[in-house]
Amino acid sequence: MLRKVLSPFTWATALFGLLTLPLAAWASEWVLSVNEQNGLPGLTRGGGPAMASSFNFWGDNWSWTGFYPTLKVEGPYHYTLTGQNKDLDFDLKADINKDQAQTLTWNFDLQAHSKQADVMGGGIVWDFDPALIAGEMGDPVLLPDNRGWAWGKNAQGPRVEMRFDPPLAKVYFERGDTRQIRTFFFTDPIRPGRKQIKAVLNVTGDITLGPTPSERFGLADPMQWPDDKLDWRASPVDLSFLNAAEKPAGKRGFVKAAGEQLVFADNTPVRFWGTNLSAYALFKTPDEEIKAQAKRLSALGFNLVRLHHHDSPWVSPNVFGDLTQLKDTQRLDAEALKKIDWWIKCLKDEGIYVWLDMNVSRVLTANDNIYGFDELPKEHDVAGLKGYAYVNVTLQQAMKRFAQQYMSHVNTYTGLAYKDDPAIAAILITNENDITHHFGNALLPDKGVPKHSKLFMDEARAFAARQDLPADKTWRAWEQGPSKLFLNDLEHRVFVDMIKDLRDLGVKVPIATTSTWGGNGLSSLPSLTTGDVIDAHSYGGIGQLEKNPLTSDGMINWLGAAQVLGLPMTVTEWNAEPFPLPDRHSLPLYVAATASHQGWDAIMQYAYSQQAFLSQWRRADNWNAYNDPGLMATMPAAALLYRREDVQLAKTRYVFAPTPDTLFNKQITPNTSVLLRTALEKGRLQIALPQTTQLPWLQAGAIPADAQVLHDPDQSLLDANASESTTDTGELRRNWQQGVYTIDTPLTQAATGWLGGQSLEMGDLKLQLKTAYASVAVQSLDAKPLTQSRSLLISLGTRAVPRPDDMTPFHVEPLEGTLSIKAPAGLKLYSRSSDGQEKTLVSSYKDGRYQITFDGQTMTNWLFLK
Repeated sequence: MLRKVLSPFTWATALFGLLTLPLAAWASEWVLSVNEQNGLPGLTRGGGPAMASSFNFWGDNWSWTGFYPTLKVEGPYHYTLTGQNKDLDFDLKADINKDQAQTLTWNFDLQAHSKQADVMGGGIVWDFDPALIAGEMGDPVLLPDNRGWAWGKNAQGPRVEMRFDPPLAKVYFERGDTRQIRTFFFTDPIRPGRKQIKAVLNVTGDITLGPTPSERFGLADPMQWPDDKLDWRASPVDLSFLNAAEKPAGKRGFVKAAGEQLVFADNTPVRFWGTNLSAYALFKTPDEEIKAQAKRLSALGFNLVRLHHHDSPWVSPNVFGDLTQLKDTQRLDAEALKKIDWWIKCLKDEGIYVWLDMNVSRVLTANDNIYGFDELPKEHDVAGLKGYAYVNVTLQQAMKRFAQQYMSHVNTYTGLAYKDDPAIAAILITNENDITHHFGNALLPDKGVPKHSKLFMDEARAFAARQDLPADKTWRAWEQGPSKLFLNDLEHRVFVDMIKDLRDLGVKVPIATTSTWGGNGLSSLPSLTTGDVIDAHSYGGIGQLEKNPLTSDGMINWLGAAQVLGLPMTVTEWNAEPFPLPDRHSLPLYVAATASHQGWDAIMQYAYSQQAFLSQWRRADNWNAYNDPGLMATMPAAALLYRREDVQLAKTRYVFAPTPDTLFNKQITPNTSVLLRTALEKGRLQIALPQTTQLPWLQAGAIPADAQVLHDPDQSLLDANASESTTDTGELRRNWQQGVYTIDTPLTQAATGWLGGQSLEMGDLKLQLKTAYASVAVQSLDAKPLTQSRSLLISLGTRAVPRPDDMTPFHVEPLEGTLSIKAPAGLKLYSRSSDGQEKTLVSSYKDGRYQITFDGQTMTNWLFLK
């Protein structure tokens, strides 16, 4: 996981989850609201970003300066904003109000405390969706006299105007590109004194001014909510029976890829529901806690754990030892390996398999004999290799040396080398490290790395000559076209060599090369087929259930676009940010149900923990799900429905089969392709890669006879006016206009989203909640339909907010409303503490249904009917 990457769209990274409106106004497709992260406006269309804005200020020569604003919601559509820029020595305040139905006003008050000369200045940067510029909105235009900008072709359609008074110091298109406008409060020099600026934003047409997420979810004080009851050492839910037949992990032999499935050596199919253990959790956790956490992971329903960030520069000690004492990376640290050994042993004993990464953010020192070491990017006094390794043989040798040492290491506790242990399910060669989209540009001639640029350009010229491609196009890594052919081939050749080295070493399990992640288009997929599985990462934001697939992509779409015909698909990272999203309890159910319907093979949340399991220090953040009742509330329910295959595999197979010209010459992503978004809502989506003359190693997908073959990425499979979708099995339904997602199967029935204020009936459940946003899942634990089961698990998710400075325990929003379940008579409703103590709760039984009332005062994430 690359911790600094928050969004797959560089033009939209400033936008934090602006949503559609509450129930009464959800029909609006276009919504403009204030971003709670920076106090600036953002425009969404169908839940996806259309326009984003951010504060940016620069010193000399465009050096970035820090500005970290804080927004406070004072009341409905009334906000105050404060911020300070220490580098440029000024303060900013703003009072923000909704003056009229379609008008927002910012009254900025800037106070510069000293003169700042030879600086660039700054203000607000506005980014516009290129697809909307090319489509119905047209180009933004600048207002005369530096007074602002407007966007929208005519007054009758959607239109936004931002006007400043008095005129600003500077308003311009960045490099003449209408996708970005810069509006500067300050230019050089910044003079001491006060500056007051009024900014009036007016919208017309179909655009609605919407509330912030805090307003929408409810402005109750979280400090008044009860503390969470989540015990980080144990779990009231015990799904370890799912792993009972696999103890110890590996008893069925090595995992292998067989067609589109993962199976054991005895050909038993397997689905992996997993998570990540990362960084300090690996090396700083006491041995007794490792054993306890392995048991807890099994109880929560996990059967796969990926060990991650074992080699990263911000982790010390890591697998190379104490980085402050590190001379080189020629050998692995014995104590670090012993910790990893113990994790593997404890997980294996609980029937949990392990995924190993060979390279995450591998460190290198000047003593590692690396060619061109001075050109490599440095962090924490060590170097990284992402991108550079594809042209630098000495980096490839260092990666091979590590893999050989790591996979040949004999586990102190099992007596098996990692390569010989069937509890190791799969390995990844290099994490989030591709040149087809991300790191190719780092090798270009203008990047100040002449040794690596020469290697890169030599490879590009040789490939162009071999394949009769234009040499002046083949090296241009940022462009679609010949460069994508070249970059895929270069990746492929390096991966072939590394895979051979691993196989010669004796590695038997499936190998993933790297992952599709962070905005990779379909043109990045070919080289990934060099491995045995296709691996994907995806991070979403708030409001995933409300993404309209006709116009907007969500995190699920980026995973779906990685499912290559003929190969298993794994997901080593999924999550959403920034923390703590109020709707994060929806994600496990949404991911698991989709994965089951699509037939994905291994799903790993990121992360169970990055911090050590120490009783005296427990922080809350996005990478520590183990102590987060918001995410953990529905995680066992997701594990159960996915691993048990409660949600059926899709009956319809949609195969997108682009030609080589379409695949390599056009940027096809879930952001640009309505086909990729809408197919996933109905049936199983797969990508058939084409036979390509310039890539003779690329195997064309064998399209099954029953597949519906599609060629146009702009073809929609949903009606143009659709507001909801139902899968071809009838089990999954998503209404993006209402923000409600339901799962209706014999063994699992669940609803999540904006459930408050309405009556919802599905299958054997009836819900009537007052809590605005919640998750409710009811599942059979004895594998009988709900109406026959005598053991039911009820999972409940609501908002969970950590204490100040992100400390635990969390405050958890109490659920209010009623739940009615059709089930056999004679069952008892109870809650269970983490130590197994049961507390009987009140419920009534009438007409074959249990009526459960939630009082809005207390909260537990799990109840049982037995």
